[in-house]
Amino acid sequence: MNETKSRAPLLITLAIIFSIAYLILAARKLPKEYQFQPIWKINITKQISEPKEGQEEHYFRLGNNLGYFTEDGDITLYKTFPKLASISDEYFSIYNNYTKNTTFYEKNGNAKGVINFEGLPYIVEDRIYVMLPGGNSFIKCDKDGNADWQYEGIIPITAFSSQSKYTAVGFADGSIYIFNNESGISEIEFAPGGSDFPVILGIDISDNGEYIASVCGHNKQRFVLAHREENQPKIIYHTFLDTKGAYQSLVHFCNDNSRVIYTFEKNIGIYDYKQNQNNIIPINSKIISIRESDTLIFLLGKNGNEYSVYLLEKTNTLEGSFSFKAETAFIQTGKNSLYIGKDDSISKISLERK
Repeated sequence: MNETKSRAPLLITLAIIFSIAYLILAARKLPKEYQFQPIWKINITKQISEPKEGQEEHYFRLGNNLGYFTEDGDITLYKTFPKLASISDEYFSIYNNYTKNTTFYEKNGNAKGVINFEGLPYIVEDRIYVMLPGGNSFIKCDKDGNADWQYEGIIPITAFSSQSKYTAVGFADGSIYIFNNESGISEIEFAPGGSDFPVILGIDISDNGEYIASVCGHNKQRFVLAHREENQPKIIYHTFLDTKGAYQSLVHFCNDNSRVIYTFEKNIGIYDYKQNQNNIIPINSKIISIRESDTLIFLLGKNGNEYSVYLLEKTNTLEGSFSFKAETAFIQTGKNSLYIGKDDSISKISLERK
């Protein structure tokens, strides 16, 4: 019997099966990918314009320049500063070291108030703090610059985070204090521990005050997440980090109230406390800024004069990254938009998933 002829029906059958499978797979829609569309690019020294009603404004800080710009690419305020400055989307202040009687301004450039305390102003959104000389005490101010309340301590402050209702502070001795922003009362005090050399290197608190996250200690350094049960914290997750030294870290609770991002050396950590999952993403730079849009999280990293923007999808995965050379840079997010500042320019990029 001819062997070639005996195999022919089998080969034909396999070919038909392969063709059908190919057609089925080819008919499936390809997964959507994010596409970046450049919208505009402006120089920060362009002519100052009045913001139009309803326009979204953001702050920028590039080198020794700061100001505000709109979603349409208008510069609404531009100033240079010699030494130090603090700025948010609401206020800004320019100062020299530990100065007294420091004026802070609204984003239109009008003076809002005067801080009558010697120290370093620190502005977060519409909240104003003064870090007092010595590095172990601070004042929370009202919207006129007067003291709301004050914390006086003897241990150096090594980590600080402010949300609308709470202020979280970490200290060199490894302790954490959670202050109520209205009363100034320390509602929670605890020390995560677990390392030979205790120190809090990064901290954040969820907006509702339910969760507290920190990167702490040296030899070994670890990430710790605590859940607030009345006024007692309970550690619900921790992991040791593969680090060779003690480095300042960024810790950030995401807007979806289910995840916290933390950084250490050249790594991004994402802990999903709703699903009890921890992901570590190696990168090639140190993260200096974290911003969120409706669908993505952006992290700005720096390695020498090379900056990298990392895109995290809300599925705890790295969607992509890109790099550029600059002396100074920043990122901001808006309505389905990413803003990138580079030296003396700002670019707007539209985000679409197609």
